[in-house]
Amino acid sequence: MTTSRRFADRKVDRFEKNITKRGAVPETTVKKGQDYPVGPILLGFFIFVVIGSSLFQIIRTATAGGMA
Repeated sequence: MTTSRRFADRKVDRFEKNITKRGAVPETTVKKGQDYPVGPILLGFFIFVVIGSSLFQIIRTATAGGMA
């Protein structure tokens, strides 16, 4: 048996083993529940900054008499 034939047989065997494993997803990779990419403190700080800056801009525009 030549070297290339041996490698080809090895690749075919690996492929055949993969065929039987298709669709068998382990339970650990499935997400469970709702998880945020940022923490609640950082999310609260971001909301505070956005709402606070918009309120500050509204107050500044109102006190300047329209267009600032």
